Amino acid sequence: MTAVLTLASIGDLEKVAPLVAAFHAEEALTTSEAQRIAAVTHLLEGTPLDALYLICPRVTPIGYVVVSHGFSIEFGGPDAFIDKIYICTPVRGKGIGVKNLLQICKILKAGGPKAVHLEVDQTNTVAQRLYSRGGFDLRSNYNMMSKELR
Repeated sequence: MTAVLTLASIGDLEKVAPLVAAFHAEEALTTSEAQRIAAVTHLLEGTPLDALYLICPRVTPIGYVVVSHGFSIEFGGPDAFIDKIYICTPVRGKGIGVKNLLQICKILKAGGPKAVHLEVDQTNTVAQRLYSRGGFDLRSNYNMMSKELR
């Protein structure tokens, strides 16, 4: 399958919402539907530093990639963070994930970021292999830490 990414907009909410819900169910994330819809709506309405790309046919997408932008002195300028990459279960294992990972990096590079980051569960060796094939390296001296602001 060809690696095709399409920038999503608010008109794609009905297509994106079930994909996000499926990902959250698979990962046992405890977000409510209202939380997911509010976050996805904010993203799809357009923010200067964030984007959601649909994977493959826009009519019936098979996944999505969420990207946000920041800045890193360590990497020498703007950087990007792949918040999520999700491929529907029936089409996994066919190279779609790595093709789209490479494609999103190409899109991001054209926009100026010096580095792209992502996080991966320490026990998810399948995702780690996918990200390695996409050129990502584990940074063994670093752990991601988070604080939710409410």
